[in-house]
Amino acid sequence: MTRAEARERNRRALLDAAFQVVSRDGYRARLEEIAERAGVTTGAIYSLFGSKNGLVVALVADYLRPYYEELEQQVPAGLDLLEAVDAFARHYRRSCDGPDALPRLSLQITLLDMALHDPDLGARLATSVRSQEDHLIALFTGRSYNGGAVTAHQAQRLATALRALFVGLTQGVTLGLAPDADEQYFADVARALASDVSRGT
Repeated sequence: MTRAEARERNRRALLDAAFQVVSRDGYRARLEEIAERAGVTTGAIYSLFGSKNGLVVALVADYLRPYYEELEQQVPAGLDLLEAVDAFARHYRRSCDGPDALPRLSLQITLLDMALHDPDLGARLATSVRSQEDHLIALFTGRSYNGGAVTAHQAQRLATALRALFVGLTQGVTLGLAPDADEQYFADVARALASDVSRGT
């Protein structure tokens, strides 16, 4: 195994271990346990990520990247805005039924708790999430709606609103507080929101 391959293997092992430990322990997560689970020393964490906060920020990016990349396949370019929002909503709802739904919810809540305890980490996490959300903005920009094309500003407003809506709904579904929120419900409320937000300039 080359040095680069070993480095990537260690990076992957640390991210996987961090997901487990951070989801469970939040800001109390111990680097020693993460390193032990990954089969490396704590020095590897500093070498690869710089700090505990660097590891957490990398974990969020690693967690979000495949999701946003998958969106591009689920929401084809030929759809108009409301069709695209419908496809996005249904994809998001299906993720609520996945085997990792509870761990993902746990991680979201834990990251919020960590951000509240550490403003520097909170700012870095917000920057990481926004950079990934750019994929969603690009996904909606230029799509046809109401005789025109969605502007980048409109797409940004819509992406922010949809993220807030779906995070709340997903928590409700996962916790059993929204038993009737099926794919059609997600699609209907997302379309309604898109119709309203897209009127803005």
